[in-house]
Amino acid sequence: MIALSIALAMSQTVATTPVHRLGEDWWKQRHERCVELTKTGAVDVAFLGDSITQGWEGGGKAMWDKHLAPLKPGNFGFSGDRTEHVLWRLENGELMGLNPKLIVIMIGTNNIGHGSSNAAATSEGVKAIVAKLRKGLPKAKILLLGIFPRGENNSDPGRMACAEATKGYQSLNDGKHVFCEDVGRFYLNRDGTMKTLLMPDLLHPNQAGYEIWTKALMPLIHGLLK
Repeated sequence: MIALSIALAMSQTVATTPVHRLGEDWWKQRHERCVELTKTGAVDVAFLGDSITQGWEGGGKAMWDKHLAPLKPGNFGFSGDRTEHVLWRLENGELMGLNPKLIVIMIGTNNIGHGSSNAAATSEGVKAIVAKLRKGLPKAKILLLGIFPRGENNSDPGRMACAEATKGYQSLNDGKHVFCEDVGRFYLNRDGTMKTLLMPDLLHPNQAGYEIWTKALMPLIHGLLK
């Protein structure tokens, strides 16, 4: 029991302690571009997260250009990022100083997949990100998305952990500043198996997957921007 408590405390510390990935050149360069984007102040809707968010520049580009580009968006998604990396980026020039109307967050699956954080710790990492944004950008609304399902079916350990992590931060929803929505169900069949036509690798949406995400997101975004 003591060992379990120590392990949980350590994983929570990992998820909530800012850390960089500056040893990876592409990451450093992308961070620098996002810092410059922040300095322009020309972002009304900021997307913050990992590869699923960065993927708006890949499989989601057509949807981004058609539906999101008119809203003055900014993509702050980094492939492989965990909550601790997002926290570091926020402390080092990204987003803070902007005056976005809305911040859309999708983060946490890599905490689970990497194995450095369990579900509870991942939730704490997400909560830390929201707390930092609420303090630094108090006028911005936050659309906090549930972690997308991963794995083949409901019995997949990663799937269960992501669902538990999402449940753990749903309490942040206050209907005023933070709005929690889980649209991951659109990627699942009725029996809980993954729709592989939308997520062939059981983790990342393909072009069709981004079309589904766009259809789910746009009413939420427009509603929050009113």
